[in-house]
Amino acid sequence: MDAIRIYGGSCLDGQTTIQGSKNAALPILAATLLIDGTCEIENCPEISDVFHMQRLLESLGCTVEREETLIRVDTAGLSECDMPSDSVGVMRSSVMLVGALLARTGRVCMEYPGGCVIGARPIDLHLRSLRRMGVTIKEQEKGFCAETPGLKGAEMKLPFVSVGVTENLILAAVLADGTTTIEPAAREPEIQALCEFLQSAGAHIEGSGTQRLVIRGVDKLTPVRYRVPADRIVAGTYLCACMCAGGRVFLKDAPVHHMESVLEQAAAMGAAVEYEPDGIVVTGMDHAGTADVVTTGCYPAFPTDMQSPFMAVMALSGRGGRIEETVFENRFRIVSELRRMGADITIHGNTAYVAGNGRLHGAIVQAQELRGGAALVIAALGADGTSIVTNRHYIDRGYEDIVLSLRDLGADLELA
Repeated sequence: MDAIRIYGGSCLDGQTTIQGSKNAALPILAATLLIDGTCEIENCPEISDVFHMQRLLESLGCTVEREETLIRVDTAGLSECDMPSDSVGVMRSSVMLVGALLARTGRVCMEYPGGCVIGARPIDLHLRSLRRMGVTIKEQEKGFCAETPGLKGAEMKLPFVSVGVTENLILAAVLADGTTTIEPAAREPEIQALCEFLQSAGAHIEGSGTQRLVIRGVDKLTPVRYRVPADRIVAGTYLCACMCAGGRVFLKDAPVHHMESVLEQAAAMGAAVEYEPDGIVVTGMDHAGTADVVTTGCYPAFPTDMQSPFMAVMALSGRGGRIEETVFENRFRIVSELRRMGADITIHGNTAYVAGNGRLHGAIVQAQELRGGAALVIAALGADGTSIVTNRHYIDRGYEDIVLSLRDLGADLELA
């Protein structure tokens, strides 16, 4: 049952509630390691990446309890600093635990993390930056061990914007001795959520949402209850589902204030978006669009996580378009699978040219990473005939139940 069968050709009509954010929940769960006591995290999505993070926390001695989307983390029993390779190997974001463990225990050993194959994403910058805070790191063929007698604040001038490095440095800095500055810092909403969580626990952080963060270390943090914001990428995916299949849907709790670039692009490509107090109403491709051109970038620019779903939209639009990927070097893995469905797409360097014949046909295709897998599902909604998307486990990393959510929106699909 690691596949999804999609019966294409039906317009959507329905509503679904947007889950909590994967990319906010993971660093916040890592941040609970900094707090001696029990934190309660609300609206955590029930996805495989969060389950892996739960297991990592438990392997370190924490007590983790879950009641639907509420997770309680009690770190009183924190005793280990070696992370099991079976969880680290499947989730790249496990690297964010390094900064938190160094701050709390002074030592951590782990294998190099894994995850989706969408680019090299080396952790060299993580390790180099932590060394500036007084960390000694011994690298081996498969992993590394890091130790520190005490983290020291430092001035971080990063060579480029990195969400993961920004998160790791925030987690290391909040309990460090002295002041840490991070520039250029990532500005993503998920970074802002992490800062909000830590600030509510007593951290001193200035500049959240800007390219310069100033963090003044404190002696301790106190347990808190925090609600994870809704997932802007999931909301964007279901918006694109409506653009692919046509129809009219309501996306409850869609975080519109964090989706400006996506909503602007959707409108330019022909979708209509109506804003409600508790979400958005999307009508798919109800008029001729004018701008099927996408360039990804760091927030607040168009997110790289949304370029695969928009590529599916372009392939079905009848006009085609162009996508320039500036964040990851290997994020066009969906192209070969869309070609199986009849798409005409050419790659030149970091740019994909979509000829957009307005028709796709059903096919058996393979998810090779998280967002590309979800994009294949929504492409199949607008295709003629039946499609099967294999390797559903990739999609489960970020979507609570994509089949149920799309059924709520009127799609015809099932597990296979």
